[in-house]
Amino acid sequence: MMNNLKERWQIKSNFQLAVIFVVFAINGSLSAKIGQLLMNFFGLDKENLNLVVYYFIFIIIVTLIYPFLIIANGFIFGQFEFFFRFSRKMLKSIGLGIIFGSKKNPK
Repeated sequence: MMNNLKERWQIKSNFQLAVIFVVFAINGSLSAKIGQLLMNFFGLDKENLNLVVYYFIFIIIVTLIYPFLIIANGFIFGQFEFFFRFSRKMLKSIGLGIIFGSKKNPK
């Protein structure tokens, strides 16, 4: 299974794969924490919003900051190229590929 991931992600070593897993783990927690801080900064909390609305806004915020934060974390851990490609692909899939100068292919 790990060999399949290494081949799919074009990774050379198990160490690089381990570093990538660590970055994903750190980034998930950090994105949620920063999303929570942003919600608090803007005064959006569970007391003044319906829970469905609160979590909807929270998920949108986390989804928007995740790809940029993972590039920064990837840079810190020496995996900028991998995470830049990953983020570009993620943003294209949610329709925000324009950020990297990409256009959707009209069919």
